[in-house]
Amino acid sequence: MIIGSHVSMSAPDYLLGSVKEALSYDANALMVYTGAPQNTIRKSVSLLKAEEAKKLMDINGIPLERMIVHAPYIINLANTVKPETYELATSFLRQEIDRVQEIGATYLVLHPGSFVSATLEEGIASIVKGLNEVVREEDKIIICLETMAGKGSEVGFEFTQLQAILSQMNYPEKFGVCLDTCHIHDAGYSLLEFDVVLKEFDEIIGLDRLYVIHLNDSKNIQGAKKDRHANLGSGEIGFEILYTIAHHPLLEDKIKILETPWIDDKPPYKEEIALLKK
Repeated sequence: MIIGSHVSMSAPDYLLGSVKEALSYDANALMVYTGAPQNTIRKSVSLLKAEEAKKLMDINGIPLERMIVHAPYIINLANTVKPETYELATSFLRQEIDRVQEIGATYLVLHPGSFVSATLEEGIASIVKGLNEVVREEDKIIICLETMAGKGSEVGFEFTQLQAILSQMNYPEKFGVCLDTCHIHDAGYSLLEFDVVLKEFDEIIGLDRLYVIHLNDSKNIQGAKKDRHANLGSGEIGFEILYTIAHHPLLEDKIKILETPWIDDKPPYKEEIALLKK
């Protein structure tokens, strides 16, 4: 099973420290932000000890593509109400793409965005426009649009919405999907019938476009559209279902990442990974 978690990235070891943290959880994958997700302040990649991190991954038999990078939350390509927000989103996303490639990672997970007071259709059109403006033919990454919970005016809480974006990309091979179990549960999909959900995903988007799975329980009832993660087995989805998803034969090659809450100010990932490996 390819399983890891969100890990921190901070001085003095930066990405090297991120890999060390992942290894301390007995993980064979990890997800990082290249800086704080709420702002545009970024350290130069030359300072992030990327080469040392890659060497440590190689020593431990972890392929570099299993280092997932998550784009910052402040990128909102769907905003047509404030031009300055859209302009920040395109310029900052381009910067993040360059940083991911400089690090040598493959997958960049991106929240599609929120359409604010416009319409869903206008939001989708704006996302398509922005992604086609930003992504270049020579780029060596795959942007994974994340399934969303439907909170507020989020785009991407239905598979058809993501497909509407993916179908209009100039370079479709550079795009895929990150499926978040908490988000799709909160959006209304029944994970009790996960094979049905997976079949629907395959028919609408295609399992070949699914690269990353965020494996999270949810504090909310199905369809709540709230997006509040819970620890595995402590939420409304339940451990048995999440265990089944983690071990699903059609998802063996997908990278699973835990984003569950800390417990008593401590990360739960070593214990949760051990439970999933049993």
